[in-house]
Order: sequence, then structure tokens, then C-alpha cells
Amino acid sequence: MSKKEQANLATSGSKAGIIDKVKLREKRKELMLNYALYFILGIMILGIILYDTSFLKWQNFINILSQASTRGILALGVAGLIVLQGTDLSAGRIMGLTAAIAASMLQKPEFAARMYPELGMVSMFIPLFLALAVGALFGLFNGIGVAVLKLHAFIATLGTQLIVFGLVQIYISSQKGGAQPIGTLQDRYRTLAIGEVIPKVPNLIPIFIITALVLWVVWNKTTLGKNMFAIGGNPEAAAVSGVNVVKNILFVYLISGLLYGLAGFFEAARVGSVNIGTGFNFELDAISACVVGGVSFSGGVGTIPGVIIGTIILTFINYGLNYIGVSPYYQYIVRGLIIIVAVAIDVRKYIAKK
Repeated sequence: MSKKEQANLATSGSKAGIIDKVKLREKRKELMLNYALYFILGIMILGIILYDTSFLKWQNFINILSQASTRGILALGVAGLIVLQGTDLSAGRIMGLTAAIAASMLQKPEFAARMYPELGMVSMFIPLFLALAVGALFGLFNGIGVAVLKLHAFIATLGTQLIVFGLVQIYISSQKGGAQPIGTLQDRYRTLAIGEVIPKVPNLIPIFIITALVLWVVWNKTTLGKNMFAIGGNPEAAAVSGVNVVKNILFVYLISGLLYGLAGFFEAARVGSVNIGTGFNFELDAISACVVGGVSFSGGVGTIPGVIIGTIILTFINYGLNYIGVSPYYQYIVRGLIIIVAVAIDVRKYIAKK
């Protein structure tokens, strides 16, 4: 081999080495981008455990999963809207209204301040149906605003949030005693949520799992699910492909409303009472859980397991901060920072793809 050939070979080898190093560096950046938030949250969780090792109790984990169940059902509803490049600021308030409706119909008959003293013992299917119907109605209302009136989801759902909050206050303050919490709920209602068919596992947890499985089928095995991702990825291309964009958006918003109603029905039973603050900021927790779980605000990206993981992680942190006595004021700061970091990473991923 001549000296010239040797020089060329050495040059090409060094170029290949540089290219490999660049590729390795890019892969590292991508890994850091994809898992940075999980790394940060993992450190927070580890910090809570190290601060108070008594946190590692079975009952604490059960409490976390119970809290995550109703929040997770709510997040599953919000997730579909984020896949559509939308959002929902009214989710928590709709949940609060449906919780109030269900709780008011399932107070103990002997309770003197019962909201509906003449109602008697009704089947739990009636308040459940009403909660689902009211949730679906407002979900559809949001859908019409977005799909038909072409309002931005932020504006449409912000308006709905205010409307529903007003209705919640009117409904709760219509009691004889004024705006007092709706409590003293029937034991059968509470047992439905916090009772145990599986030993040491509250019913809410398997209910959440079943709901997630149903949504997984809808997202991955139905035409609606495929259309939802297509619309979220590129609405114009989906329309050109023959997808009825308006109809599919309405269906997704309708499903989200049903999930809010379901979450409200079980949240009232879990907590044992409902007041005007029920559901306050739950929509922000739901949005945070979705983004932490990999549902992209850019649209067309998201998974049900991701939403579940995001919900459990954030509930773990919220519960843990309460457990070790961190002030609620600081908790708001932490939750706000998590939202900012999660969305910032999501935007960076989108830019990197572009």
C-alpha cells in the first residue's frame, strides 16, 4: 500500500471516528431529553423516602393508588384532547359538579339536613347515570365550541370552567343550610369506592384499571382512536384522507365528559363529602400527568400506560410532600415547575423532530 493510500485510509478513518462521536453525542442528548423529567421526579421521590423512611408502608402506597384512581380517570379524559392538540381547563369543575349531584342523591335517609329529604333510597345507577350525563353534556358543549365554532380549546374550556363553577356554587348553596358541604353519604355508596372485593385493595384501583383498559381499546383498536391520532398529527391531512374531523372531535370530547362524570361520582364516594372546592385545580394535575406520561401538546402522540404512569408519579409526589409536612404553598410552586419543565421538554422534542 502506498503512502498516499495509507494517508487516505487514515483520513477516512478519522472522519468515521468523528461521525461516530457526533452520533453518540446526539444519542446522549436525545436520551437526556427523553428522560430528564423522569430523572428529576425520581430524585424528588427518592428524597421524600430518604427524608422519612416510614413513608415506605403498604397503606401509603394504597392511599396513593386510591388518590391516583379518580385523578387518573380524569387524566384519561384530558389525554384524548391533548392528542387532538387541545386541552381542557374545565375538567376539574365538571368533576366537582357531577360529584355534587351524585353525593346529594346518596345522602343517608336519616340525615336531618339531607338535600332531597323526599327522595328515599334510590338505586345508585340513577346518580351514576346523571353524573355521566351531565359530564357528557359539558364535554359535548366544549366539543361544539372547538369543532363547530372553531374556538381555541383554551378559550372554549376556560369559559365552560367559569360556567360550571357558577353552577356548582348555585347547586351547593341551594341547600336549606346554605353553602355547606354535601356529606353524610350512604355506606353502600362509600363502600363502592373504598370497599375491598380484592383484600387490602380498594375498589377504586381495579375500577381505574378497567377504565384504562377500555380506553386503551378505544385508542388502539377502533376507528375513532386511529382518527383521533390522525387529526392530532395533521388535521388537514386527516380531512383530505376522508376523516370527518368535526364528528370525531365531538366524539372525543363526549368521551372526555363521560370520564369526568365517572371520576366525579367516585371522588365523592372516596372523600365522603363534596364542597365548592371539589375538583379545584384537578385539571392542572391531569394535564401535568398527561405531559409527564408522554402525551405531546404537539398532537398525535400519547399512550394510555404513559398517562397511568404520569398520574401515579405525580400523585406519589403530592402525597409524599404532604406526608413529610411540606407547606401547601410550596407544593403549588413544585407543581407549577413540573408543568413548565414537562411542557418545555415536550416542545424541545417537537423542535428536534422538525
